[in-house]
Amino acid sequence: MDGVESCDLLIVGAGPTGLACAIEAGKAGLRAVVVEKGCLVNSIYHYPANMVFFTTSELLEIGGVPFPSALAKPSRLEALEYYRKVAAHFALDVRQYERVEAITALHPGFAVRSGRGRYRAGAVVIASGYYDLPNLMGVPGEELPHVYHYFHEAHPFAGQRVAVIGGKNFAAETALDLYRHGAKVTIIHRGAGLGASIKYWVRPDIENRIKAGEIAARFETRVREILPGRLRLESPAGEEEMAADFVFALTGYHPDFDFLRAAGVELDERMRPRCDPASYETNVPGLYLGGVVVAGRNTSEIFIENGRFHGQVIVASILNQRAAVRPA
Repeated sequence: MDGVESCDLLIVGAGPTGLACAIEAGKAGLRAVVVEKGCLVNSIYHYPANMVFFTTSELLEIGGVPFPSALAKPSRLEALEYYRKVAAHFALDVRQYERVEAITALHPGFAVRSGRGRYRAGAVVIASGYYDLPNLMGVPGEELPHVYHYFHEAHPFAGQRVAVIGGKNFAAETALDLYRHGAKVTIIHRGAGLGASIKYWVRPDIENRIKAGEIAARFETRVREILPGRLRLESPAGEEEMAADFVFALTGYHPDFDFLRAAGVELDERMRPRCDPASYETNVPGLYLGGVVVAGRNTSEIFIENGRFHGQVIVASILNQRAAVRPA
């Protein structure tokens, strides 16, 4: 197979779960290649610049490498440095800026095609996360250039009228950061109040800003259309318009279900992949899922804290299957 690179395990995604899978594979003597469409821990890189994790640093550790942090809860910058150093420590073979285009079962093994190469892998793990695909509202104007589905930094929006759509943690933190950098913020949420998952130190802050009138809040309100400079809203009081120079539609994210289907993975009516909870192997023998993609649309079920252990389970399954077919 000229021009085809062989490996024992090919991992799609260089997030914490993908890196943990590669580490466990290396410990077991397997050659692992990690293929990542962006940079190392690409999703964390695209988090808000000043984000602080909900959890403590030891719960983000992989490969048994300690994660030192200046405070009890680490920052995005600390996490980027930690995972970068872990990848270097284990000399992981990570192919950055290389998108996997197709995974084909060969029985045995897999043919994997990317934008840069061809691979023959004994097994494949899809650990591609979910942060790259926002949940769209399906309203006119959502594609306009002043509408964002991600938030990185507040400075460019100082003095601007900004609408933040959503009521969970990301929306609350974004609204607070924008407010503290001089934006005129309105948070819009279809629920009767803010979501229950907001970080415990963020909730009193956002609630107090709303009570003081420093951040406007429109609950039980839906966006019906986004127009240049304004929004059309629907609330219990009826339809109305609201001025907005910029819009952050922070309504959540989901895994790439089309990519999973193309690889042969079956999804149930709730968009949950068919996956053995004891091994994380899908209905395609030798094709595994790792991290949040295991849970389908229920992205709040799996975090770095529990997804980081998937690699141990997956590699153990691969080794057991190898031992089962080895001649006596």
